[in-house]
Order: sequence, then structure tokens, then C-alpha cells
Amino acid sequence: MTVTVLPIIEQDAKPAVPLAKVMNERLKRLAAELESIHLKDLKSVEPMFEDVVIYMSYNSKYSVRWKIVNDVPEHVSSLVTAQCDMLGYIKWKEASLYNFNGKS
Repeated sequence: MTVTVLPIIEQDAKPAVPLAKVMNERLKRLAAELESIHLKDLKSVEPMFEDVVIYMSYNSKYSVRWKIVNDVPEHVSSLVTAQCDMLGYIKWKEASLYNFNGKS
């Protein structure tokens, strides 16, 4: 299985702000570590031609959040969840794109 962890860098942050640069570099490092160290066991999971793609970002309180963005088997999702929980990362809660409150 191919494991890809992508850091989602905030483009709104000004590059001149030292904290933004440090936080973006930290997120890149954490994503690389999650992919190459913490989820390395997934590389030997069958079927070998499948992929798991994970996005990482910060929430508004600068906690690391994550989400799997493609369809994966339940056991793969459980393994990713267990590793991210152990590292203290929080699951990315997203609002539905199709949330309509209008009356018909």
C-alpha cells in the first residue's frame, strides 16, 4: 500500500511572520514523520496497489489535525486513527458541503 501524508499549508500566512514559517516547517516535518515512521507498517498491507492519502493541518488552536481523503478499508482507517491518537493529533472535523437550511 502506498502511504502519502500531505501537509496543508495555510497560504494566508505572510512569509515574513517568523511564527508562520516555523509552524509550516513543523507541519511538513510531522507529515514526513507520520508517513515514513509511524505508518511504515501500512506499506506492507495488501493489496499493494492501493493508496491511503492523509491531509494534515492545524486547527484554529494550532493543534495538529488529520483526515483520510480517499476510500480505504476499515482496518487501514483504524490503524491510521490509532497512530494519530497516540501522537496526540485530532481527527479533522469537517462541515458538510451540502448543508442546506432553506425551507422549500
